[in-house]
Amino acid sequence: MELKSVTDPQYQIILDEKRDLRRKTLKRIGLSVVYIILGIWAVFTFVPLLWMLSSSFKDSSAITAVPPELIPKKPTLDAFKRIFEVGGMARWFLNSTIVAGVSTIINVFFAALAGYAFSKLKFPGRNPIFWILLSSMMIPGQVTLIPLYILVVNTFQLENTFVGLIVPGMISVGSIFLMKQFMSSLPSSLIDAGRIDACSEFGIFWKIILPMSKPGLAVLGIFTFVGHWNNFFWPFLVTNTNSMRTLQVGLTSFRFENLQDYGAMMAGAVCSAIPMIIVFLALQKYFLKGITIGAVKG
Repeated sequence: MELKSVTDPQYQIILDEKRDLRRKTLKRIGLSVVYIILGIWAVFTFVPLLWMLSSSFKDSSAITAVPPELIPKKPTLDAFKRIFEVGGMARWFLNSTIVAGVSTIINVFFAALAGYAFSKLKFPGRNPIFWILLSSMMIPGQVTLIPLYILVVNTFQLENTFVGLIVPGMISVGSIFLMKQFMSSLPSSLIDAGRIDACSEFGIFWKIILPMSKPGLAVLGIFTFVGHWNNFFWPFLVTNTNSMRTLQVGLTSFRFENLQDYGAMMAGAVCSAIPMIIVFLALQKYFLKGITIGAVKG
């Protein structure tokens, strides 16, 4: 039987088909491995959430039972009743909403102002000031915690106040950097047109820059709100009364006769997670945009 030449067009077509088939097979195997790993990771991530939700509908004996019950045999709402009636759940929820909401509004506004100044305005020392701000991010927060506590609590006597909870987190260098990077991608021609029309710098910022920066503002607002909502350590330091505790701090202090009520704590954790889940599902596209905003070349 005569062998076909490697230059035979039909032979080359067969080789190309084999290569394509081999490439597609390897791609499918690779995707299958990735999906399996992601599936296992999703299970490990979802099980603690499922356990938290399940435990919130159990009594104390069922939570500590061995072997554990993943699905409660006798579901009950007693834990939710206790945390709202005996604990200060409603007050803690209100405090967290006020602190997270006000901090987010202030943070977004001032970060947008600073981002506009560093990205679009030319003034002496702009770059050195910006790099000094960025270098401050290298300082661990634990280093400044004690001086900040002395300043807020001992010097200004702001313990157990909303001002003491909000002021230290009103603005962050990371927020300024995020807005600076986003606003650097906005066209400067519109700003020049606004100046030609005799619009003030704040008018340009308010009427031109902010409307075009809605995606960046939304991302920053979401990240800031989630961060302040979940913040625990600073509210734990500056509050010592039940009426001023935020939700995260209040849940850790939920005890009866020096015994932790795990059912009530799980119920409180479920109530605490619900707003974040709603925010994520409603604004998921902005979370995904937040991954790439900081990568815009400035």
